[in-house]
Amino acid sequence: MKPHVIAGLDIGTHSIKMMVAKVLKDSGDVEVLGLAEQRSAGVRKGAVVNPEETTKQILFVKQKIEQMSSFRVKEVSVTLGGSHLFVASSHGIVAVSRADENISQEDVDRVLSAAQAFSIRSNTEILDIVPQQFIVDGAAGVKEPVGMRGVRLEADVLAICGFTPYLKNLTGAVLAADLEITDIVPSPLAAAATVLTPQDRELGVALVDIGAGTCGLAVYSEGDLIHTAVFPIGSDNITNDIAIGVRCDHDVAELIKTEFGSCMGSRGKKTEKVQRPDGETVSFSMSFVTHIVEARVKEILQLVSKELKKIGKQGLLPAGLVFVGGGAKIQRLVDFAKKELKLPARMGVSHGVLVSEARPELLSVMGLIVSSADSEEEAPRSRFWSGLWNRIRRVFKTFIP
Repeated sequence: MKPHVIAGLDIGTHSIKMMVAKVLKDSGDVEVLGLAEQRSAGVRKGAVVNPEETTKQILFVKQKIEQMSSFRVKEVSVTLGGSHLFVASSHGIVAVSRADENISQEDVDRVLSAAQAFSIRSNTEILDIVPQQFIVDGAAGVKEPVGMRGVRLEADVLAICGFTPYLKNLTGAVLAADLEITDIVPSPLAAAATVLTPQDRELGVALVDIGAGTCGLAVYSEGDLIHTAVFPIGSDNITNDIAIGVRCDHDVAELIKTEFGSCMGSRGKKTEKVQRPDGETVSFSMSFVTHIVEARVKEILQLVSKELKKIGKQGLLPAGLVFVGGGAKIQRLVDFAKKELKLPARMGVSHGVLVSEARPELLSVMGLIVSSADSEEEAPRSRFWSGLWNRIRRVFKTFIP
């Protein structure tokens, strides 16, 4: 019997990553069979803006990973990024359908559908519905209403929404690469599937995903997602600032950031040097570079703090901050975040994925793998996703038989 093989595709500003893994029956863990990365094209600030260019890069990683794993990739779960993502709260209410007043799964599905019936701005789609609580005959705080008795069922939900043209661009790029889409996961939520523990989510935690072009935020409390946001700022902004400040090209600035960039460090007059590809040497002040990095990271943390204040969670997350993404590799980020936001902080690590390397920038694609492998988490999403996928099929009927 062949093992259950799953694939994830993370399309980011800086790179496109595809991972293939198999589910281990005994432990439920997933073992990575292959990972392929390629420089992004057609992606700006986390959103696909040129589907044709993005398709070429997807085809490249697909071919590479098929050669590596000896597995033909036919379907993938995909991240959807970009600062166009936003959340909206909504409320639904229905009468319990059964004469014996026992609440069924059908009643839950109906109340979640009712909660989707709200006005959103034009050219946007509801990507996912996350229940916050159910209310049975006025009794709030119910998590699992199926089997309870009542005549009225209500639901408070969090709707995750996105800009329709960017959704079409993403799906069009993937479909043109001859891949079926099994799920679309908003990028701030992808890494959470493998990084955050049930205890983190119960206590209260904020996952901060610092990418090249954007920074994603996902906040959990009492076991549920309560807020998400994406900011149009990332580690590329730090690179650009260094390039301007040091008067060097982008590649040299990236090298300086990677090798010497720190949120906290020496304020002395120490000078460092890096060598350009043409052999010339670029000298710079460590204190000056630290000042540049600190200013941008502080801006990101202020945006995080503003969102936490908006939802009443500023300084009130016992599990603190968890950092993922390539931009999270900035030296002393965790220490700086603790000082600035007065919260515990740590780097994210993967749980449940057997892989030889788990760099911060790989945690989103690893999260896609974990989400796909976890049937219990996938089932409620699938009911909603089927409706969205049917709409996408109608739009891209030329690609799909």
